[in-house]
Amino acid sequence: MPGGLVALLDDVATLAKLAAASIDDVAGAAGKASGKAAGVVIDDTAVTPNYVVGLSPARELPIIWKITKGSLRNKLLFLLPAALLLSALAPWAITPLLMVGGAYLSFEATEKIWEALAHSGHEEQAIEAADPQELEERQVGGAIRTDFILSAEIMAIALSALPPLSLPMQAAVLAAVAVIITLGVYGVVGLIVKMDDIGLHLSTHTARLVQVVGHGLVRLMPMLLSALSRIGVAAMLWVGGGIILHALHGYHFTPFPEWVDAASRQAGEALAWAGGIAEWVVHALGSAILGLIVGGLIVAVLHFIPRKHSV
Repeated sequence: MPGGLVALLDDVATLAKLAAASIDDVAGAAGKASGKAAGVVIDDTAVTPNYVVGLSPARELPIIWKITKGSLRNKLLFLLPAALLLSALAPWAITPLLMVGGAYLSFEATEKIWEALAHSGHEEQAIEAADPQELEERQVGGAIRTDFILSAEIMAIALSALPPLSLPMQAAVLAAVAVIITLGVYGVVGLIVKMDDIGLHLSTHTARLVQVVGHGLVRLMPMLLSALSRIGVAAMLWVGGGIILHALHGYHFTPFPEWVDAASRQAGEALAWAGGIAEWVVHALGSAILGLIVGGLIVAVLHFIPRKHSV
């Protein structure tokens, strides 16, 4: 009996070690996969504040929490199972689906640019939405739809970065990536949109330096939020165009992807002291140009061709 108990405890210890090793494997793989998706994470952080600009300050954090829950739902309930199924049964379908998502992001960004130039669209819709609850739900819905595309890209990049793993391990790593990235992104977004409130609090402090910092934050935040709304549009363009550009590379549809690669390499070589930054900027610009072209074509089809037929 004692021998059996010792053997049982030894088996439990062995299983515990295996479980700990598995947790370490999941954490390591999740960290590497999250790093590969860092570019899209930055874009997601830039896009989201655009959806709370102009709404009631008291509703900012509740709105961000709604978007956070929607983002987790997107990743864990829909995208994670879809990614596993596609990678197992139809890996060829991942790239076309990502291209559709990239085209949608490009369209949404281009439409925002068109509406700003034409002084129509979302501004009129915001005026028409007299009910604050209706406006809030519209903004949350738009943010979650945009998040779905960005989350799909994050999950696809994370999946492609994984080493050969069993299906349960793949699911665990992707779930870890989903939770870490979502809480990280929307935690930063919440901090950004409430920075003016933090500034107001600091401005009442007795220390003069703290007061100066608080007043500076209060003055800075409206400009920062306004800039982020523009950065969000640009981010949708370069992410959407980047998805399409990457897919064109994979399908060997040239020469545009080769032009962008060549231009980014030349920029990196010309600015050796900041080669990585210069290369990224030029590549992002090329992706944004492609996104603007694709989005412009979709906007033209949806806005102009139906009007011509109706005349």
